[in-house]
Amino acid sequence: MEIEGSVALVSGGNRGIGEAFVRALVAAGARRVHVGTRKPEAAAHLVAEAPDRIVAVQLDVTDAASIERAARDCPDVSILVNNAGQYHGQTLLRAPDLSCARNEMETNYFGPLAMSRAFAPVLARAPASAIVNVLSAGGLVAVPVMGGYSPSKFAARAMSTCLRAELAPQGTAVIALFVGSVDTRMAAHVKGSKEAPATIAAAGLAAIRRDAAEVDTDPMAVEVRAATVREPEALARRFARQLTATDISTGR
Repeated sequence: MEIEGSVALVSGGNRGIGEAFVRALVAAGARRVHVGTRKPEAAAHLVAEAPDRIVAVQLDVTDAASIERAARDCPDVSILVNNAGQYHGQTLLRAPDLSCARNEMETNYFGPLAMSRAFAPVLARAPASAIVNVLSAGGLVAVPVMGGYSPSKFAARAMSTCLRAELAPQGTAVIALFVGSVDTRMAAHVKGSKEAPATIAAAGLAAIRRDAAEVDTDPMAVEVRAATVREPEALARRFARQLTATDISTGR
């Protein structure tokens, strides 16, 4: 699929990886890019960069009415980037209740699923179309300090595989991007080297062009996937040890 001339929608597009996707799509020649955000004013800086090609769209991926409205108002989308995500920094047992885990699953799994269901008929109208699900290395291996987040990304990976099979007859590619350490607000507590969001977006566009099923976008994601094959038990023990070395309440 070619990016030039396409129409895209990026959920959570007002900052971080989503913002990088918006800019990358415009630079690659997309005719229009819809920035999905709960507060359209939060995307004003992007709209100002290319007012004739970037449009802010009110979108909450946990709200069915919001999703339905976006699908109705954006009838010519050919690339859907499911980027909106939530991470609360809680473990499964230390969290005071299930609210954080439920919200992470609603945002990271049910959100992209609902978006994909709503936009599937829209994508079917395009000669070529794609769904890009922005996932995490925490969806390749269970990370105990990411108690609700990691399971939600595992679920989203399985969802991507199922949707890929269901949408193949209409010519819609489904791409799962696995992200490791990236310099975003969500990963502000993570120490060590981090990739720029633009690197992730570039990997995503390359994946669209070559119709890749799964792509590891940065060195950490590549390392995690390799370790799941090379030394899965050692990797699991390594992440388990983080529970004793991490202050869950602060994420440090």
